[in-house]
Amino acid sequence: MPLGLYISVPFCRTKCSYCNFASDVFSRSVHQTYINRICLSIEGAATVAEQIGGQFERSVDSVFLGGGTPTVLDISQLGRLFVTIGSTFEMRPNAEVTVECAPGTISSSVIEVFQRCGVNRVSLGVQSFVDREATAVGRLHKSATVMDDILRLRDAGIIDINIDLIAGLPHQTADSWKTSLDQAIACGVPHVSVYMLEVDEDSRLGRELIAGGTRYHAHFVPDEDMVADFYEEACERLNRAGIRQYEISNFCRDGSESRHNLKYWTGRAFHAICSGRRDRIRTVFNVGFAREICCGMPA
Repeated sequence: MPLGLYISVPFCRTKCSYCNFASDVFSRSVHQTYINRICLSIEGAATVAEQIGGQFERSVDSVFLGGGTPTVLDISQLGRLFVTIGSTFEMRPNAEVTVECAPGTISSSVIEVFQRCGVNRVSLGVQSFVDREATAVGRLHKSATVMDDILRLRDAGIIDINIDLIAGLPHQTADSWKTSLDQAIACGVPHVSVYMLEVDEDSRLGRELIAGGTRYHAHFVPDEDMVADFYEEACERLNRAGIRQYEISNFCRDGSESRHNLKYWTGRAFHAICSGRRDRIRTVFNVGFAREICCGMPA
């Protein structure tokens, strides 16, 4: 059974207030250190698998570069990641190759790297098509930026595009949520992911909500019942538009399911090299096998 390969790139242009991922803003020198260690980890994957008693499978039919925002890397670093993956693993001819991108980070040179390295799927962290909501949580793009990115990706032959939306952002209302859903449907992308805002102590906005404060626009976050209504409306509207729900947070037009993410949800084999919360990369072989190794990231 071919593997899915996940590579985490935990770097961002800015840290969004709602984000509880192991990602942050670092200098470009740290980017290079991390890429050096990630590539060494990819090249040593077979050895690590043997050491922990796992079975190493070189055949790969899905690759997912997540984050963070992989497209904040220099194009030479992005290219090096793909070259290292290709020299270590045997890529299936029809492999799904996805890169997560923040709108506004997809330059012409990035698109050229995508074309050269076989990227055929892009996941855009839109979160909201309403500029006020996106700005309130630290997103740097405008709605027009998203539409421009989609058009340029399509012109480059990358039509398998996902957009992420978040229900429950500060200042979000029934009308503004309808606007985001309308735009998601109208732009014609084949895949939409809808997440409800997580409230926990691992994000600045979550901590402020728990404390009952007003920083990060926390006092403008919709209540839980309204967020649940937003989610139910998304399910109804997207399904009616032919973007059918196939997982709790994921919707697609016929045949456009995320083949990589389906591996997680159905318990299939995957291999992940991802950042931890301090100086670690976690290398995971299939489900249940893990080993942590130093990656040189700042604490």
